[in-house]
Amino acid sequence: MKKKTFYTELAYVMGLCSLALSAALMERANFGVSMVVAPAYLLHLKISQFLPFFSFGMAEYTLQAVLLILMVIVIRKFKLSYLFSFITAVIYGFILDLSILLVSFIPNEIFAVRIILYVLGLLGCSSGVSLLFHTYISPEVYELFVKEVSSLFNVNINKFKTIYDISSCILAIIMSFAFFGLWNFEGVKLGTIICAMVNGFAIGMFSKLFERHFEFSDKFKLRKLFE
Repeated sequence: MKKKTFYTELAYVMGLCSLALSAALMERANFGVSMVVAPAYLLHLKISQFLPFFSFGMAEYTLQAVLLILMVIVIRKFKLSYLFSFITAVIYGFILDLSILLVSFIPNEIFAVRIILYVLGLLGCSSGVSLLFHTYISPEVYELFVKEVSSLFNVNINKFKTIYDISSCILAIIMSFAFFGLWNFEGVKLGTIICAMVNGFAIGMFSKLFERHFEFSDKFKLRKLFE
């Protein structure tokens, strides 16, 4: 069967939107947000107590700026394209805040509805990351960190993603205890743990699915700007 063309630029847009909507759905489900965004979510919860305008999206690109600096220190190199990852983070932050506003109208009092919201969020998160792994445009700093560091140490990217996710989950738990008191799990719940354990595997499955049916190629001659 001939594969259909999937433009990498479209993969970038769809990946970002999928990640933002997924984070909003999981937040609405209230089973715990994704471990990747959990530290930023906790930062938002804490700072917004004093600065109400400090949104989840703002917390995202603030934390990603710190992670970008850490990544440059670890890999000991800097590319101009890395700066676009921060721009991507800002774009994602705006889409995230818009997504949270949109899903706020979904009733979440019924347990079954919350389950559906969580599952959709989990699948959307995994597929979104997979799409960003198939584009040349600088992804969010989270995905860029995984891609660059796993390449530096020659580690399978899906396995390293799982390690990164678990580390983010542990960091979020520490932040929750530090901000809201010992054994107080804010934003980090059973759903977060489940996501941390299966996200790397799910990303690999989505990547195989996409690659089985699509041929990823560039629509525009912009790849050299991100190399």
